[in-house]
Amino acid sequence: MKIKIKKQAARKMMSGYPLIIEGDLVKTQDQLKTKEWHQFVTDSGQFIGTGYLGKQNKGVGWVVSQNENTKMDEAFFTQLFSKAGEKRQQFADNELTNAYRLFNGEGDGLGGMTVDIYADFAVVSWYNETINTFKTVLIAALVQAFPMIKGIYEKNRFEQTGLPETQLIYGQEAPEPLLVKENGVSFATYLNEGMMTGIFLDQKHVRGRLADGLASGLDVLNTFSYTGAFSVAAAMGGAASTVSVDLAKRSLEKTKEMFDINQLSLDNNKIVVMDIFDYIRYANRKELAFDMVILDPPGFARNKKRTFSVVKNYGELVAEVTPLIRTDGYLIASTNVANLPYDKFKEMVEDGIRSEGRRFKKVEEYRLPSDYVTASSFKEGNYLKVLIYQIF
Repeated sequence: MKIKIKKQAARKMMSGYPLIIEGDLVKTQDQLKTKEWHQFVTDSGQFIGTGYLGKQNKGVGWVVSQNENTKMDEAFFTQLFSKAGEKRQQFADNELTNAYRLFNGEGDGLGGMTVDIYADFAVVSWYNETINTFKTVLIAALVQAFPMIKGIYEKNRFEQTGLPETQLIYGQEAPEPLLVKENGVSFATYLNEGMMTGIFLDQKHVRGRLADGLASGLDVLNTFSYTGAFSVAAAMGGAASTVSVDLAKRSLEKTKEMFDINQLSLDNNKIVVMDIFDYIRYANRKELAFDMVILDPPGFARNKKRTFSVVKNYGELVAEVTPLIRTDGYLIASTNVANLPYDKFKEMVEDGIRSEGRRFKKVEEYRLPSDYVTASSFKEGNYLKVLIYQIF
């Protein structure tokens, strides 16, 4: 089927922009129900690219190739995956890091799916129903490109009844936990436990800095700590103490496990199961103080008393934790919310610090690591923003 694209959107796509939104389509009703490869063309019939339509949070489809003769077959995708692997060659035989992103959706040429490597296993995430229907050919191509993969799990990250969140779809089952390494630090991962595995691979640079000694000798508060990965990296890098705070009850055992596999004592590494906003109020009331506070909240959170949105409330959160930071201490402010521009995020963080009458200096910043390849024509693909400030 040939799908007609409006004039202005067609110009963007011809310049390499891969995302299709519903407003780009000349007609939308039945087209969005189709689950096949399409040619996208201008209103006059000029070829734009080959791709597919599939609703996800970013839009309704992706351009995959601008070559009119491209066949969307196993050979094409094998080559696409192999090229992605060549870009990650530094990780292939790396004794210090064996968990990384192997294929990053539109950044590597195919929006709607990602592939992460955890030691000898892979996790494929599908972000829309249509890409999932191409699963057979895509998994065959992935195995062809990387025969060393022992097993593949999938995560179905789209709304579809009747499908499991996660399951093994190829090869051997991974051990539980599956221990992986990153910057020489060990992490326990579980590939078949819901959507998350125990570690967010896009934060490898920040954990690497912590493991290299950024927090050496410091008292660290890690908020929204999940499995305590930042805390473990800080402790491995010589932190004097860490406090990991998360509301989820499972965070206690998961974080204990992370410390245990790295042979780190819990004597100076405290784990608190508590609503983070309650903990901040408690810490301020008790006049607790830290040399470093790590803020990496979810995009949206709600409890009985409060609704939190990164886009609306991040600056307020910064203002709440700033009194907990000792003079010359550090704030690591992070978000993965794609629709919050970098400049706006920076402004929110700095306004939050400033509102508490503190001076500050930005000392480091991080975006996505190199294994999270992004397309220069699709700047919103570089969603991660991490700012490190020293506060006086």
